[in-house]
Amino acid sequence: MYERISAGERTDWISCPSRMGIYRISDRKVCLIDSGNDKDAGKKVQKILAEQGWELEMILNTHSHADHIGGNQLLQQRLGCRIYAPGADAAFIRHPELEPSFLFGGYPMKELRNKFLMAKESKVEELTPEVLPEGIEMLLLPGHSFSMVGFHTSDDVWFLADSLTGEEVLEKYHVSFLYDVKAYLESLEKVEELSGKLFIPAHAEPREDIRPLVQKNREKVLEIAEVVRESCRTPKSTEEVIQAVFERYDLKMDAVQFVLAGSTIRSYLSYLREKQELFLRFERNRLLWAWEEG
Repeated sequence: MYERISAGERTDWISCPSRMGIYRISDRKVCLIDSGNDKDAGKKVQKILAEQGWELEMILNTHSHADHIGGNQLLQQRLGCRIYAPGADAAFIRHPELEPSFLFGGYPMKELRNKFLMAKESKVEELTPEVLPEGIEMLLLPGHSFSMVGFHTSDDVWFLADSLTGEEVLEKYHVSFLYDVKAYLESLEKVEELSGKLFIPAHAEPREDIRPLVQKNREKVLEIAEVVRESCRTPKSTEEVIQAVFERYDLKMDAVQFVLAGSTIRSYLSYLREKQELFLRFERNRLLWAWEEG
């Protein structure tokens, strides 16, 4: 765990729960792609950099979820690096309380105010192509979050963040977090068309051919969409749809799973509503999802 593995002349990746990247800007200066899930991850990254005699110039965050930005604060405080993140995700990194508030839809209960959903705040600047070091390009891959990006290095290595979920996780948990189902499917199409020497998703093993994993993720998304739609054969409230999906996949409910999977299922409902495959009804002051308009 936290082993530095070479992927090219200037590109390394770190084996850990949320895989990180290191790109050598020069002989001494490097940039880090994401920073792990907490301050301990940050400490391990700092140790790796010190062992190589490298200076951390900047952190490039793919998106704002806590397991990708958890080392930001420690590394920034200790090493004085700049941090860049894309679009709306940058605001969530500056104000991490937004994440559980967004997921819950109100002030988050104490069970949601933890490091799994709330990283420590850090000073972050807007990520644009102009701030990238020479040799790195970015690709917008929204859907999992508001404005997630992937990065391509001069060694023809792609860091794909959470644009894909690994096979084992798909088979065990089925419902991976999504904010925008339509945008996610469009991002899968982008990834499927990429060429590269190595593809590194954050939560799946690196591989030379990414297309089979893209297809598995696409199939699972469409499967879940159909499960959600079928559950509304008789009109159901949002809570009842969430319950039906959890029961279909034998998932266990707790506070964190409720907001992560629940928010995702709401996104599926919105997706199906936009496609006019589900409709809204209001009965006795309850919002119901149904196959036909009421």
